[in-house]
Amino acid sequence: MIALLTGRVDSLDGGACIVDVGGVGYLVQASTRTLAALPAPPALARVLVETVVREDAILLYGFAEAAERDWFRLLVTVQGVGAKVALAILSALGPRELVGAIASTDRAALTRVAGVGPKLAVRLLTELRDRAGAMPAGPGLAAAQAPSGGLAGDALSALANLGYRRPEAQPAVERVIARLGDGAALDAVLRESLRELAR
Repeated sequence: MIALLTGRVDSLDGGACIVDVGGVGYLVQASTRTLAALPAPPALARVLVETVVREDAILLYGFAEAAERDWFRLLVTVQGVGAKVALAILSALGPRELVGAIASTDRAALTRVAGVGPKLAVRLLTELRDRAGAMPAGPGLAAAQAPSGGLAGDALSALANLGYRRPEAQPAVERVIARLGDGAALDAVLRESLRELAR
């Protein structure tokens, strides 16, 4: 089994990358979070790998950090969650956000992920509730609950629809709400958050 690849990033293309290790190109599927963390080709990279052997293929799934790989392993144990859906979840929610969403039973955060309907979201929350607390939340991050409802949740949802990733949007939203107060209007929070993100 392949557990780690260290080599030159040959290309990054829609949900996957090719890592050239000694002249052999490995096709590695990954979350958008991992792909964004990889250096631009042709730089050297180190990718943690989960190898999945099927009857018709050997598939490699890559991760920039061990926390994300651990979450992938846990997610695929849930009935109805294959590798593709697990990567979609990890693209939308990082380890920290997943811990927060499961701890607060935030079904809406999960149903925003492509491929996760209401029934699957309930199954994820039910099956992972007792195990999420022991899961890693990412390097240097406490397993803090991410804001999932109210003003912050609405603002984060709107920014996600505009293409911003939650890890970059959340600190901006928190700063703006701390400055404007919890009673601020959503449009004011969005406007100020967009200004913060543009800096």
